[in-house]
Amino acid sequence: MKPPGKQHYYLRKKVRMRTGNLKLLVPLLVIGGILATVAVHSHVVSAANDEPQQPSLSPAAQNEIADVESRIDRYEASYLKEFQAAPPAQNDQATNEIRLGALLLYDKTLSVKRNEACAFCHMPETGFTGPVSTLNETTGSYPGSVRSRFGNRKPPSYSYATTAPVLHYDTTQSNFYGGNFWDGNATGTRLGNPSAEQAQGPPDNPLEMGFTDFACFVYRASRAPYSSLAEAVWGSQIFAIAWPSNTEDACTQPGGHYDPANPTVHLSALDRGRAQTAYDQLTLSIAQYEAHPPVNRFSSKFDFYLAGDKRAQLSHDELRGWELFRTKGNCNSCHLDGTQNNGPTPRPPSAKPASSAPNGTEPVAANLESLFTDYTFANLGVPSNATLPFLAESRPDSYGFTANPAGSNYHDAGLGAFLQSAANPNKAWAQYADHFNGAMQTPTLRNVDLRPGLPSHAFVKAYMHNGYFKNLKDVVHFYNTRDKYQLHPGQTCAGKRLNIDCFPPPDYAQNLDMSVGDLQLTDQEENQIVDFLQTLTDGYNPASGQVEVPQQP
Repeated sequence: MKPPGKQHYYLRKKVRMRTGNLKLLVPLLVIGGILATVAVHSHVVSAANDEPQQPSLSPAAQNEIADVESRIDRYEASYLKEFQAAPPAQNDQATNEIRLGALLLYDKTLSVKRNEACAFCHMPETGFTGPVSTLNETTGSYPGSVRSRFGNRKPPSYSYATTAPVLHYDTTQSNFYGGNFWDGNATGTRLGNPSAEQAQGPPDNPLEMGFTDFACFVYRASRAPYSSLAEAVWGSQIFAIAWPSNTEDACTQPGGHYDPANPTVHLSALDRGRAQTAYDQLTLSIAQYEAHPPVNRFSSKFDFYLAGDKRAQLSHDELRGWELFRTKGNCNSCHLDGTQNNGPTPRPPSAKPASSAPNGTEPVAANLESLFTDYTFANLGVPSNATLPFLAESRPDSYGFTANPAGSNYHDAGLGAFLQSAANPNKAWAQYADHFNGAMQTPTLRNVDLRPGLPSHAFVKAYMHNGYFKNLKDVVHFYNTRDKYQLHPGQTCAGKRLNIDCFPPPDYAQNLDMSVGDLQLTDQEENQIVDFLQTLTDGYNPASGQVEVPQQP
């Protein structure tokens, strides 16, 4: 896809949940087809050469990041206290492995600068996705251990991610199913567990935790105060590796991607194999934590409603939103709600509120969990997020690493790019790559509205793979009106309202999913779908009728 030429787009000023009011639009210069913004000191343009400078964090973002880091420390201290109070011999296998996974997730020393835990992008109070409102509202993506390096996508949630099958291609449906990550690159092919392979992505990603060798993760874990727990879970051989004397020095140096032909940590072939096995086992423990009930709680208002709890009655608008979700909105074709529409109701109708139901029936829980995803991939035509700092990372940083040589000409090809890459573990899949350029995995809608401070929406969440949208109303409106209001390259939003009657061009215009885009929903119907989506938030207390957001220890 060729990038558009110079043009003007428009950026909405700070807004919360949209209710149809006009948004304030600020024209900003587009260079190479990409919007230049100074929202968080990240896309400042040099007048001398029209090239973006390296990203940096605003004071507001730095303050919020420091608060998140402090909360992570408290989580880690809490899990360490549990470990110390109940030695492994006193617990069953599941308890030990879950506790080990938690300690690994909240340990920020498992990064090149000892400052970024896995949890930095995945905290409980946001449904295990990005916990920094300032970043969600501005950059969309998050900085790595090297704070001037940002990823190319917003953090996905790992809540319910462990329910995904190993990535596979369905020849009848002509689509891929399963895997983890937006582009499915944690396939599960090698370990049989996509979530464990997902946990192996950030540690040696230079844009995230930043090690140049995955062995550094194992080395740091072997020196952690909970290393004996890893040995109790996986055996005393897990850390039986002859580490070179300069390992710690090597593991503190940021650089580029791990190179198997020239590893940073020089191990014998046998010890390299041991390090890989230990890495596999540690990340399997992380996946075990991610699979346990406090992460995947199935405790939303919708869950209680399906269970027949009379205290969890869906309102008229919520029920109408569910009906639209299943019918006119076409949401349920990918975000499966796990209910059946026909057949006998397994409990008296009086167990539920009296109201009309989708398709004239009373939907009830089927033998499928309400996961609200089918794990497939589609290109919805989401606009480029011009505020991604990744677009400015086109020059070598102070460590000589260039994250994005394409600069503002970068376009995220999603699954298609992965299928064409050397990381693809199944070369038979490469033949389908062109058909999946721009395609991203269908995420679960569970906890899509979970955030600190509910029912207030002062905390901003970002949506879609690149964080372009900042509220659910805009997402639903895009699904509804994309085909009517989305621009073609070269067009501008001049005189129009961004994300109301004007959407910038898609990042990838090929392979668009045409099952959405012209749904003919009214504004009220869009709002009703949003009302329904907000019933999918875990932590609902039927007694109080409120969501109890997870609290730090």
